[in-house]
Amino acid sequence: MRIDLHAHSTASDGTDSPAELVGAAARAGLDVVAITDHDTTAGWAPAAAALPAGLTLVPGAELSTVSVDPDTGYEISVHLLAYLFDPAAPAIVAEQTRLRIERRTRLRRMAERMAADGLPVDADEILSLLPEDSPAGRPHLAQALVRAGLVGSVDEAFSDYLHSRRGYYVARRDTPVEEAIDMVTAAGGVTVMAHPFAFSRGATISEDTLRDLAARGLTGVEVNHPNHDPATRARTRELADELGLIRTGSSDYHGTNKTIGLGQETTEPDQLEELVGRATGFQVVKG
Repeated sequence: MRIDLHAHSTASDGTDSPAELVGAAARAGLDVVAITDHDTTAGWAPAAAALPAGLTLVPGAELSTVSVDPDTGYEISVHLLAYLFDPAAPAIVAEQTRLRIERRTRLRRMAERMAADGLPVDADEILSLLPEDSPAGRPHLAQALVRAGLVGSVDEAFSDYLHSRRGYYVARRDTPVEEAIDMVTAAGGVTVMAHPFAFSRGATISEDTLRDLAARGLTGVEVNHPNHDPATRARTRELADELGLIRTGSSDYHGTNKTIGLGQETTEPDQLEELVGRATGFQVVKG
C-alpha cells in the first residue's frame, strides 16, 4: 500500500489542478494521497469529485505557522500539516482567510519592489492568473520570473531573487504554531509537523520545541521527506517514538514547480490508520 500525505495543487502553489492531482496520484500507483494546499481547503471538493476508483483522498492543508525560539527570541517558520478537520470551523475559516489576504498583500508588495527595480514583473497580472480566493505566495512570483526569462527555474528564482536576504523580501505574520494546533484539534482534526529538521530550507525548530508541541497535542511528525537526509530521518524517527508521535512520509509534491514526484516518500499503512483513527472532524474520501 503506497501512501503520500503531502501534495499541493493549483489551489495554492502546485501546478496540477485538484482533479489533475488525484489523477496523477493514481497513475503514480498511489493508494492514498492527501491534498495539503497552503492555508486553504478550496481543493477538497474538486479533488473528491474527480477521485479515481481505488484511490483514497485525505483532505488536509499546510498551515503557515511560526514558533519562537526560546533561546534567541527569533521567529522560526513552521509548516504544520492539518488533516481531517472541519473546514467550516469558525476559527479555522477566520485564520485561513486572514492568511490568504496577507499572502496576496505580500505578493503585491514584493512584485512592486521588483518592478520599481526595473524587473518585468506586474502584480496585477500575476494575481489575475490565480483563483480569487487562492493563497498567493513566492512560488507564483518565481513562476513570473521564469516566464519573463530572468531565471530558468523556480528554484533559481528563490536562490537569486526571493530569499530573505534580498531587498524584495517582505515578511508575513503567520499563526503561532501552538494556536494552530489548538484550532485544528478543536475542529476535530489531527496535526503533523512537516519536515521539522530540513536544515537546507533555513532555521528549524529544536528538539525541545518538538517535545513541547507534542505535549501541546501535536499528533505526528514527517520523518521521511525529500529534505531530510538519512541521519535526520533516523533521529526524527527516534524522537517520534520517544514522544508517541505518528510517523509520516511524504513527497511534498508541487507538480512541475519541483522535481519531486508523487510517492517519492511514503507513509506506513499502520501510521495512516492511527492518524485517521484520531480524527473526528472529517473523514477520508474513497474513490
